[in-house]
Formats: sequence, structure tokens, C-alpha cells
Amino acid sequence: MSLSTTLRYIANHPLNRTTRLSAISRFIKWQINVRLNPYPVIYPFTNKAKLIVAKGMTGATGNLYCGLHEFNDMGFLLHFLREEDLFIDIGANIGSYTILASAHVGAKTISFEPVPITFNHLIRNIQINGAHDKVRAFNVAIGSSKGFVEFTSTLDTTNHVATKDDKETIQVSIDVLDDILEGKEIPTLMKIDVEGFETEVIKGAEGTLMNERMKAVIIELNGSGLQYGYDENKIDAKFRELGFKLFSYDPLKRFLSESMVNDKYRHNSIYIKDLNFVRSRIASADKVKIRDANF
Repeated sequence: MSLSTTLRYIANHPLNRTTRLSAISRFIKWQINVRLNPYPVIYPFTNKAKLIVAKGMTGATGNLYCGLHEFNDMGFLLHFLREEDLFIDIGANIGSYTILASAHVGAKTISFEPVPITFNHLIRNIQINGAHDKVRAFNVAIGSSKGFVEFTSTLDTTNHVATKDDKETIQVSIDVLDDILEGKEIPTLMKIDVEGFETEVIKGAEGTLMNERMKAVIIELNGSGLQYGYDENKIDAKFRELGFKLFSYDPLKRFLSESMVNDKYRHNSIYIKDLNFVRSRIASADKVKIRDANF
């Protein structure tokens, strides 16, 4: 991402629109800091959670600049989840969603992150928040079969199951979500962020997704499935077959609007089953404070 694109993103983020100069100032200060200070920094993520941020952590620094890097989806999680819920975080990276779910909301989380270095960052974020009793973290990839798979390891938030063109790969364990949960643990909310490998994850999670206690899925559909030969429109069809519909969410208005898959612009999508239940949860959620914003 170019500097001008980054600055536009920061300035136009929903939590920065009335404090743009402060947001740009945070960006400048961070750029100076990483040049003078080689060590990670602990910063307040929400009024209840902290996050460790270091140079090169794209998603984490996005949270630092903007409060919530993926505002619509993170806002949905914060308004929807409750302490009694189970959240599944597939492709957890350093744990931004895991920390929101378990350190802020207090829900239980099962997190999956296959890259060892990134997994270590995830563990440190769990520990710094004292959330070890709420989170079980697995250093594995998730797919449709058990075994081993080649994985990129130097691409931060875009690490993925390796293709023949990828360099600097490592071998990681891969497992099946339905086999891990064994039908004994059913999440209320699941996040899938696996850079194009979503089709395989869903194949191995159909039993979980079919369960009536499973209410919503946050999933990234950005066209990267094409590198594995997958048509992501079929993912939309599969979710609809399982009883989900596609929505977008505005956390500031607490408003869900039904969406259609757009081939020209893909991003994180929220699939919902039992819309009345989800709307009731959202309407009754406590306000969240992120810096000066309450929503």
C-alpha cells in the first residue's frame, strides 16, 4: 500500500473522520518510533484490552492508527458476542479478533494460527491481556483434511497456503475444524481469514456451520481463492444452502443491511443465520469505547 493510499485510509476511517489530524499524527509518531525503538509497544486497544504492536504488523498498526482496523467486522463482533459464547478465530494472525472477543467481551475463543512466529505473537497478546483462561490457541492451519501443508511465512497478514510460485515457505500442520470440535463445542460466531483457502476450511466445517447454535460468520472474500482454482461465488452459494444470508454492518448506527456478492469489490463479509436473534443481540449490546468514540 502506497503512502498516499495509507493516509487516505486513515483520514477516512469512520473513527477518524472528526479527528483526522490526531490520526495522521499517530501515524507519523509510529513511523518515527519504529525507526528509533526496535522493541514492541503495548498500547490500549479498547477500554478493556491491550495489543502488542511491532514494526511490520500491518493489521496491528492499522488498529493503532484507526482504533479498529476492520471497523465494520470488529464492530459487529463487539456488539454481537456475549460472555457465554464461543468464538472461533481461523487465521488469527497476532490475535486482534481473539483479543476483542476474549479480553474485551469475555467470551471463550479457540484460535488457529499456522505460522510459528506469528503464533508466538498471538500467545503474547493472550498473556498480556490475562486471557489464557478464555483462549485455546492452536499452531495449525485449518482445511478439509489432516496432514501437512506448505505455507508462506514472511508476508505478515497475507501469509497463505503456498502455491508453486511462492518462495520462503515452511511446512505446517493442517487439521479439520469439525474433527477438532467433535460436535461438542459449537461457536456462536466464527471468523475465517485464510487468504483464498476458505473453500477448504468450509468443507471441513460443514457440521459446525449446520448447527443451529452457529449464528454468524465473518469471512474474507477478496478473489484470492482463484490462485487455488476456487470460485468464491460458490462459497456464497454454500452459505445460503446452509441457511446464511450476506449482510454488511454499520457499527455507528448498529444497522445490518442485506448484501449481494460483488465480483468487482470483495472484502470481509458477514454471513448471518437467525437474523432476529442477531439483531436483538446488537440492539441490546453495551456501548464500546475506542479512544473518544462510544458506539
